[in-house]
Amino acid sequence: MIEHLHPRITENKDWATLLFVLCFAVIAITKSIYESRFGDFTKLIFSDKYAKIYRDSSHIKSGFTIALFFLQIISFAFFIQLILSSFGYASKTDWVLYIQIVTLLAFFILSKYLIEKIIATSFNIDEFIEHFNLQKVTYRAYIGILILPINAILFYYDDISKNVLLTILAISLFISLLSYFISIKTYQNVILSKLFYFILYLCTLEIAPYYFIYYWFTKGRA
Repeated sequence: MIEHLHPRITENKDWATLLFVLCFAVIAITKSIYESRFGDFTKLIFSDKYAKIYRDSSHIKSGFTIALFFLQIISFAFFIQLILSSFGYASKTDWVLYIQIVTLLAFFILSKYLIEKIIATSFNIDEFIEHFNLQKVTYRAYIGILILPINAILFYYDDISKNVLLTILAISLFISLLSYFISIKTYQNVILSKLFYFILYLCTLEIAPYYFIYYWFTKGRA
């Protein structure tokens, strides 16, 4: 006779499964519609062909870029939640927290883009900032798609090593920094002609926001 019955508590991962399936479906559809462009995009880390062909600022509002933006937000949000979970700050299956992270990420990126547009107009460097933003969006999307299958594996793996997550984070930051150097090299003539405005833009919108996020996060832990 069973004297004590304990209800089995399981974590709900269905919402994550649906999102992963949706993301892979978006990738498949995007690849089908933009087959040639997607092929060049996948070789981004090895070749600058994609950056040269699709450097026009009009591409930043194309269906391809919008689909990649959706994928990177979903992927980065999963990765952030996995890091928070690994360090004991949250549960990786908390869908409410995930929605909050997605909202904050989207708000941060879009707000930053709008502010950049305003400042670019004020400094008369609109065209350069549009190209620069397109480069950043492209490389961010590339990183997001690279870590998406890793997110899917780690999400269903119970014992996640912090070193694995930190290694992935370090590689992602390296690729991100590499994209900045590539962009600066590509537009070095424009940058040199407007060096003061570029330095001001770099300090105001490319360094300060991340510094304040880091300060807020580390101060919150203290």
